[in-house]
Amino acid sequence: MKGLLKYISPFSPDQSGAVSVLYELCGAVVICDAGGCAGNICGFDEPRWFLKKSAVFSAGLRDMDAILGRDEHLVSRLSEAAFQTNAAFTAVIGTPVPAVIATDLNAIRRMTQKRTNKPSIAIDTDGTKLYDVGQEKAYLEVFRTFAKEKYPVKPAKAGVIGVTPLDFGDLDADKHIAKALGGSFSEVVCYGFGSGLEEIEKASGVSVNIVVSPSGLFAAKYLKDTFGTPFEIGFPLETGLDLESLDDKKILVIHQQFAANAVRERILSRFCGASVTVGTWFSLKDEYKQPDDVKFSDEESFCEYIENNNFDVMIADAEFSLPFTKNAPAVVDFPHYAVSGRLW
Repeated sequence: MKGLLKYISPFSPDQSGAVSVLYELCGAVVICDAGGCAGNICGFDEPRWFLKKSAVFSAGLRDMDAILGRDEHLVSRLSEAAFQTNAAFTAVIGTPVPAVIATDLNAIRRMTQKRTNKPSIAIDTDGTKLYDVGQEKAYLEVFRTFAKEKYPVKPAKAGVIGVTPLDFGDLDADKHIAKALGGSFSEVVCYGFGSGLEEIEKASGVSVNIVVSPSGLFAAKYLKDTFGTPFEIGFPLETGLDLESLDDKKILVIHQQFAANAVRERILSRFCGASVTVGTWFSLKDEYKQPDDVKFSDEESFCEYIENNNFDVMIADAEFSLPFTKNAPAVVDFPHYAVSGRLW
């Protein structure tokens, strides 16, 4: 059955990805749900919830709210939350409930903006897609909404797009990335991770954007088209992986595409006899893939692929070893928080 997972845990959905982008931007973020989606996000998909405050709310929709479309009630509560938290903006995040009843999230956004006199955004996630889709929509929306002014470019300043706990599983990722890039830049800002809305507003002032996950690619292209800011793809973070004794091995690397590409490059730079294929369950951008790279859609096809290709080593979250009881490749654990909820 397409999409069925019997052994592997369900992955973080698109609404979680959207919230991960907005979490540190000092907005009032309302998840348009009955409570379950917000509980999953704050309890499982957002590890910063236990360390940093953020105004993330559930709309708390009841049956009749959903059936009758009581948008005014939602707008009133969202406006009250925005004033109480002194939020810089408001955001409405879609879930399966508003998707099923065709809630007009943009209408709610306009009504809230008029009521609060604050900027408002709406992310049309529906809970049926994976976290990177929600991230992609959220990054693009926040830069479109807040990066309006052209600032003088600082030659030694870099912006990093795509850093969230769901991709990295490292709560100090911003510091580690800044350290890794310190030889090339005197100032490094990871948008939405260790920085707030002010850096989004000043995005035109960086000399280059470094995109570390596919979810940041559309936003980087938007900033290039709007302000002329160049971008490059990179993954400037040490993974701590044991990459010894891989020469002449057939290797599969599974993670988000840009992280997996970086691991492949490091392996091939050390072991010219290795053969490395990238696999992912998430976005696979054609311009950054090799011919044999693969995107998985369900557990059955994933298992068939592994069994038919005789890999010696699989560098992936240990969660992906669960379906195999025999003839499995050796596994080098490469945790992916959106898959298993484990930090590096």
